[in-house]
Amino acid sequence: MFTSSDNNKKLFLGIDGGGSKCKAIVMNENNEILGTGVSGPGNPLHGFEQATNSITESALLALKDAGLAHIELSELIAGVGLAGVNLPVLFEQMQAWQHPFKQMFLATDLLIACLGAHQGSDGAVMISGTGSCGFASIDEQYYMLGAHGFPHGDKGSGAWFGLQAAKQVLLAIDGIVAPTIMTEVLLKKLGCHNDTELVETIAGKAATYYAQLANLVFDAAEQGDKVALEIVAEGAEYINSIALALIAKKPPRISMIGGLTIRLKPWLSKDIQQQLSEPLSPPEVGSVLFARKEAAKIQPVS
Repeated sequence: MFTSSDNNKKLFLGIDGGGSKCKAIVMNENNEILGTGVSGPGNPLHGFEQATNSITESALLALKDAGLAHIELSELIAGVGLAGVNLPVLFEQMQAWQHPFKQMFLATDLLIACLGAHQGSDGAVMISGTGSCGFASIDEQYYMLGAHGFPHGDKGSGAWFGLQAAKQVLLAIDGIVAPTIMTEVLLKKLGCHNDTELVETIAGKAATYYAQLANLVFDAAEQGDKVALEIVAEGAEYINSIALALIAKKPPRISMIGGLTIRLKPWLSKDIQQQLSEPLSPPEVGSVLFARKEAAKIQPVS
């Protein structure tokens, strides 16, 4: 069992904080996974206090899962990758947080996702979850595409697909576009009976709300629904364009990650699919790899 008196031992915490949940992982100095934890939203764009609470809670859950509940957070070297901190004002806010850890190294969720997918080596990732973007890390140079946020950006994401479903169902009810099997499914899912109730239900909802509707678009497309097929084709074409732009940077590997990957990947062009490599580790492991690297710059990690 790890004890705080053993000064030759180090524990690392990896955080992957997104718009819907915050995932934590505790690893030892041999990069062995000891425990994991999941809590609420970790994107500071939707609230600084919510994000910091989620980070702390997920860390404590990971320690408990590892059987290390006796370990204080102040003994952990933390790598914290968060959505939203690509915006300088949010990065500065999180950097100024009086965190409870021994050390904290802050990065974007894009960087830690890329590091995890390629086990700390150079590479590129396309991300399609609640949001969407492309990112590459090559020779310590970073390239980012998209990540502009919902609803003005994040095309090809779960939120975007869900929003398109709602839009097209409203048009179908009005008879502007062809009837779609998504209409009955969406109305039933949301407990609505007509277009007025649907508008009242979805008005002002956040990206995470719309993202929960994404699967019904793919379900309908797989049944040959014309309207759903057009939505999927448009979203897939955007992700294809992101992939091509990343491939032009000549990364050694490129992976696709995010909660929508399993549904969207088969709709990408065959050429793109053939160039994709399976991610080697999840983003939270990438956070640990980032923390180890940054900590070694200050004091070499044994």
